Amino acid sequence: MSDYFRPIPCETGRWQLAGGWLRFSQCELLRRGEAPRVLDSAPPEVLAALTAPRADLLGLSMNRPRLMGIVNATPDSFSDGGRYDGAEQARLLAGQGAEILDIGGESTRPGAREIPVAEEIARVVPAIRAAQGLAAVSVDTRKAAVARAALAAGAGLVNDVSGFDFDPGMAALVAESGVPVCLMHAQGIPETMQDNPSYGDVLLDVYDALALRIARAEAAGIPRDRIVIDPGIGFGKTQVHNLAILRRISVYHGLGCAILLGISRKRFIGTIGGAEAAADRGPGTLAVTLAGIAQGIQIHRVHDVAQTRQGLALWRAVTEGE
Repeated sequence: MSDYFRPIPCETGRWQLAGGWLRFSQCELLRRGEAPRVLDSAPPEVLAALTAPRADLLGLSMNRPRLMGIVNATPDSFSDGGRYDGAEQARLLAGQGAEILDIGGESTRPGAREIPVAEEIARVVPAIRAAQGLAAVSVDTRKAAVARAALAAGAGLVNDVSGFDFDPGMAALVAESGVPVCLMHAQGIPETMQDNPSYGDVLLDVYDALALRIARAEAAGIPRDRIVIDPGIGFGKTQVHNLAILRRISVYHGLGCAILLGISRKRFIGTIGGAEAAADRGPGTLAVTLAGIAQGIQIHRVHDVAQTRQGLALWRAVTEGE
């Protein structure tokens, strides 16, 4: 039986969590089919993974929360598709304080269909070029050919929502390019991922799946300090699954990588918060973002950068006196 150790974050504690802004003195021991148990320590190798500072990403230290602005160069995004030109949106979010601009040309909303590579490249490359010098730039794509064109245009990170499952050439491209990568967990593909998602224990099943993705990336020649992980909230997951992950998301620090959280404006926020329109889900998004920050999550992918930045500033002023 596998053991999983979730650090219980606190403001003071014996150990610093992932080299960041939180500490911990206890862990929850999680096992499949058993109730969690609180322990006052963990095995040395677990503590090493939980406490090791995470590597800088795109010149940004991971010892404080970072904001990634969502740039949808798509006509069919669930939230704001077609509302903005990609280059215009990149400039807007950079001006609001986005530290990373995540530029995508293919919608991965539930039910979305794949688009041709040439069309995706034509959408993302102009936005990436426009974003140069404004913030660090990431390309949100599942396809190696799109990633190659994006990197040539100035992107510095590949955000693959398939976690290297979609395109067998993506791992080799990332290894060869020497850039960092974000590997997300998804069950299924966008067209069908919400049909009937099921898990034995979603928190631990996703942990194991991410561990396998990390191992596959390392085998391809990508060192762990260039890997970011994303549990994939809403990607082949029900509201119950999403909440189970969010309640104990700090368990993923045990994988030894920086963690990205993408919950902005997602359906479960509207369902719980009573906001039918995606654009009205900003307050709920901020609430879940701050809950993630309170568990040490380093990177937050959001639509409403200015609103999130304001909330983060107040959170820091109250909790850290800054």
